[in-house]
Amino acid sequence: MPADEQGETTQQEKRPRSRLIVRLAAFLVAHSILVSVLCCIAGLISFLLLPVLAKNTYVSENALMPGSANSMFSSQDVQKANRFADDIINGGDAKASGIEIARFIHQHMVDVGAESYYHKFHPRANNFQPLHFFSSITNNLEMQDNCSSTSFGLNSVGIIRAPRGDGKEAIVLVTPYNSQKITKTEAFSLGMAFSVFSLLSQVTWLAKDIVWLAADSQYGEYAAVDSWLKDYYNPAFLSDTGNIGANACYEENNHHLDVIKVEGPKCNVYKRAGTMAAALVIKVMDKHEMEERDSVTIYAEASNGQMPNLDLINIVHYLAVHRQSLRVRIGSMSYFLKAAWLKFFGEMLQQIGIFSKHMNPKWKIDITSADYVDGTATLASSVYYQALGVPTGSHGAFRDYQVDAITLEFSPRSSLNNENVRYSFLLRGGRLIEGVIRSVNNLLEKFHQSFFLYLLTAPHKFVSVGVYMIPFALLIAPLPIVAAALFSDNGNSDAKEIISGSWKWLRAAKVVFMIHLWAIIVSLLPYLLFQLPLSTAIKLTSVWAALAICTLQMVYLILGTCSYHCGWKLLKSVMIAAASIGLSLMSIINFSTAQIGAMLIVPMCLLVQPVRKETQAGIVLKVLSVTCNLALALVGFPPVALSIMKGMFEDSGSVGISAFWEWTQILWTWNSATYLYLLWIHLPCWVLCLHIFLYPCTRRSSKA
Repeated sequence: MPADEQGETTQQEKRPRSRLIVRLAAFLVAHSILVSVLCCIAGLISFLLLPVLAKNTYVSENALMPGSANSMFSSQDVQKANRFADDIINGGDAKASGIEIARFIHQHMVDVGAESYYHKFHPRANNFQPLHFFSSITNNLEMQDNCSSTSFGLNSVGIIRAPRGDGKEAIVLVTPYNSQKITKTEAFSLGMAFSVFSLLSQVTWLAKDIVWLAADSQYGEYAAVDSWLKDYYNPAFLSDTGNIGANACYEENNHHLDVIKVEGPKCNVYKRAGTMAAALVIKVMDKHEMEERDSVTIYAEASNGQMPNLDLINIVHYLAVHRQSLRVRIGSMSYFLKAAWLKFFGEMLQQIGIFSKHMNPKWKIDITSADYVDGTATLASSVYYQALGVPTGSHGAFRDYQVDAITLEFSPRSSLNNENVRYSFLLRGGRLIEGVIRSVNNLLEKFHQSFFLYLLTAPHKFVSVGVYMIPFALLIAPLPIVAAALFSDNGNSDAKEIISGSWKWLRAAKVVFMIHLWAIIVSLLPYLLFQLPLSTAIKLTSVWAALAICTLQMVYLILGTCSYHCGWKLLKSVMIAAASIGLSLMSIINFSTAQIGAMLIVPMCLLVQPVRKETQAGIVLKVLSVTCNLALALVGFPPVALSIMKGMFEDSGSVGISAFWEWTQILWTWNSATYLYLLWIHLPCWVLCLHIFLYPCTRRSSKA
């Protein structure tokens, strides 16, 4: 062998081989288009397969022991509930409205031996406070110290001290009612809670204090509970803002031209129990629909997708089904129950399951088409309400203080006017509440064994975080790969510029940064709009859109020629990188919002390209590409996406300009992180995609 060839062979042998991860990354970047298509398809299919992958729920904490003791709730307690509700309903105008109901509840709490007091609160102001956005919802409460105003609500609170406890833990029962116009169902929910409360005042096994909050919901259920919790965890020692004294405050009775005064021994003393172990919000709904049996609906979603510990839902389901023969329900979307394409997909999965059993009995895909459709409808409801970031009930106020809480909405099988139906209904409901309290009473510590991150596909089936993260990971996986491929692409006219100077990407980063800065300004505009004398939602939305367009024009004037001289591939690369970072951060705050957002943003980011791009593809592919870009831009536009979601997820959701303003107002009122996602991540990404789509890919611009 010649000496020169032998030297080259020696140098090749000495040259270190690149690491496997580097070669794998280079392979993925080189085949970015194929990887993107496969990952997106796999992500969508795996998301549709979540109902198939759902597991049966189980009680993780052995100390709960649901159903281990016989219920003590008897017919005498049912009679108490009936009598309590009848006294409220048939008590006359003086008792049926205003402060007299609170006084009536307070007196019954005292009669059973509980410590009772009144809690006064004021209505919440729905003003947009950008500086308080990341803080608790309680910061949006306007508390009035002066007693000249009569706009206040009055909660009645009773506490049973546990005979076997040390006062360090408590269980909370909440019954919301409208003191100005109480309904029959609210009266029965109060009666059911009182009968359970009266029973618990006599038992000897109680190890945790019991707190009954009769929440005055004339200004909203959440406001009443949240105000009480704020004073519970943040006591005001130098003020009686949250309380009402014997000689301090009054309420005008609109029905009679007189003044009612709240008075009583120590009614202005705010009493506390121990640390809250759990909370149950009890509501009764009379739907006047004939059903086979009584039912209970569970509402668990809190702000920003927070969920209570799954064990709390598990014990309710176990006791309701196996002890009280109640039908347990959770939310489901009617659109998915009627969708023909979903039924077809479910039938395909059913046939695949039958075929897999014949191939190998160990391969079990035991799901029917009907179960799959129901599971998908329930999963869609769980994802939607978590993504919305707004609590589905007053139980959400407890999650803001890391207290596990749910709302139990009881519905009889027929009208409550039937005495037999009412007796059976109150007996089953009371025993269920007693059983849940007894299980929580057995706990030696807070809920921690089971899941906090999960999606429900049925009352007894759930998808854990380790499973539902797979579709999201598959969807966003192509973003960094495509960004790297665009940055390192050498097959276009801008390749030499990319290689010759690393400063080129800074121009693209500047454009992306300025668009995101514009989006932040747009998100703060509602605070200024509230200062203007604009009354209707259409006017507010129109002014908001006009200001957003004007400020966007100013941003482009500041950027100047930089916005079109950085190269569309570099711009797309930086935009995709920013979108991937935003979606990843959002998945930590609210996963459901990130999941829905990824389904809209990822295809839009991957497929967008300039409409004037010179390509060797045929006219058919050119038209197909332009059509896809226009369709994705239309669907990805926030108001259009809102209309589609409201049509799919809400049965009676109105669509229009005013609906968009009302929806966004709900988001910022509740400090929902979805509002930040829409305007800080989704909106700038949509604008940049539109910018790339209209990018002037001509010879003149490339020479520049």
